Amino acid sequence: MADDHDEGYRGHAILSVDGRDLPVQVVLDARHEPQDGRLHWFGRAALDAAADPELHRALTTATSRIELRVGDERRAAARIGDVDPWGRYRVTGLGTPPFPLDEPPLDED
Repeated sequence: MADDHDEGYRGHAILSVDGRDLPVQVVLDARHEPQDGRLHWFGRAALDAAADPELHRALTTATSRIELRVGDERRAAARIGDVDPWGRYRVTGLGTPPFPLDEPPLDED
């Protein structure tokens, strides 16, 4: 990600909905939540306007199995939330995100 804050990823990804792959553009970030001690990742995913309407419906169905993939090796189970005014879906997950994280600094200098 071009910003120089914490973690993040901006670019191409694959959103898999019940085994059907959709290319998407994502803006993602991650934060450690001290309240529960877990890493939370989150962001927005923009589908192609020509995506099958059935896939749009599947994204908002509670029983759909959704996974987000960046590259060939990074993948994570995801949840889909609201759609913003620009048509981007909120995407969230817990644990290891589907994008690489920078190593945290070990010194406080």
